Amino acid sequence: MALQTKLEKDHSFGEIIGKNKKMQQVFTQIQTAAAGDITVLIQGETGTGKELIAKSIHYNSSRKVGPFVAINCAAIPTDLIESELFGHERGAFTGATYQRIGKFEQANTGTLFLDEIWDMPLTLQAKLLRVLQERECQRVGGTSTISIDLRILAATNQDLKDAIRDGNFRKDLFYRLSAFHITVPPLRKRREDIPILADHFLTKYAEAAEKPIRDISTDALQVLRQHDFPGNVRELENIIASAVLYETTDLLQPQSLPLSLKQESSQSATSDPMDTTVILSLDEVERRAIVHALKVAGGNMSYAAQQLGIGRTTLYRKLEKYNLLP
Repeated sequence: MALQTKLEKDHSFGEIIGKNKKMQQVFTQIQTAAAGDITVLIQGETGTGKELIAKSIHYNSSRKVGPFVAINCAAIPTDLIESELFGHERGAFTGATYQRIGKFEQANTGTLFLDEIWDMPLTLQAKLLRVLQERECQRVGGTSTISIDLRILAATNQDLKDAIRDGNFRKDLFYRLSAFHITVPPLRKRREDIPILADHFLTKYAEAAEKPIRDISTDALQVLRQHDFPGNVRELENIIASAVLYETTDLLQPQSLPLSLKQESSQSATSDPMDTTVILSLDEVERRAIVHALKVAGGNMSYAAQQLGIGRTTLYRKLEKYNLLP
């Protein structure tokens, strides 16, 4: 646990954790973006921590004393999102019984985070572009313009270039938003971060539940390493939060993990590394081959290296690379 805590401290940026090289690049990009006031587009799959990155940029920037306001463009009905963003005057439409201050005004002097920007209607995209250019907005039903001083950070789990090609996203807005671009790798592409993240969440939820769980067992960690995490870091957090509630010992065991993960791990251990309809990366094929070789060799590294056709030193280096060292 002490070693994991040190690893977490050495490989984190605020609440974002990762020793993977691509994540280290993301940390550098956060620092660079925070030093300026440029618009940033954050791209990554659902659950990769895009809002955490946006918050890190804001709270490390000169705007940190201002508000951080977030809105998920995909979670608000199309007929309501304009009012949410720009606000409205009393009587602007049926049901508008009071004046509403929109997100743009709420974020004045601070940062507005537009999550899932790909789902914003085209009509609003044009208005957003105007806000970015003119630094002013107008409430729905209003007649006067309101000057605003804010920074826009946007995020998407879709490829906006595809949306542009399909006519669902404005090219000029894309170029305006992506002046600075950050791409967050999915968890399956940075498996070496799974132990550090899992330990971080274990500490968090064990303390919250007041349970004396001090670490994650090797077997449980192996189950986690073999999962592809389509829900990414958010999925891992939910798995650990649930497992903590089920665990009755001071060591998180495989039995406390979701049944689907244990079944998946069992199938993976008994199947051929290439027996899947999913195209695996070469690194993942190699990792599985090494796991299989060590299992067959009963942990004998010399024999496993010999059967793999590599030297013992090379095997050790690869074990370190894939976080397979005991």
